[in-house]
Amino acid sequence: MAAPVIQRKYEIDAAGKSIGRVATEAAKALMGKTSADYTPHIASIVHVTVANTKKMRITEKKRLGKKYTHYSGHPGGLKIESLSTLIGRRGPGEAVRHAVQRMLPRNTMLNGRMKRLIITD
Repeated sequence: MAAPVIQRKYEIDAAGKSIGRVATEAAKALMGKTSADYTPHIASIVHVTVANTKKMRITEKKRLGKKYTHYSGHPGGLKIESLSTLIGRRGPGEAVRHAVQRMLPRNTMLNGRMKRLIITD
């Protein structure tokens, strides 16, 4: 008989914190490393809520210097976007979502973990 699935909630207040600090805390919680019964190959059901992303501390150097690149696969298809344009286009929550996704392992559990990440402005 399988053990019952326990759903946990984890809340992060992003006010006054940098993107990296918030993202590492969220990634650890999504992987299940904050619970005592952590097992790497078993998906833990943790719902992470990140609040107050508009009040995050982002330095001007990071806002202008951080670049996100994407390549389409075609010649001349390299797309480069700075953090400031990403925040202007999609909001500060998208920068946190991108950082958390890059901190999680690229395996079959990635999509399920990202669905359990809730970001509020």
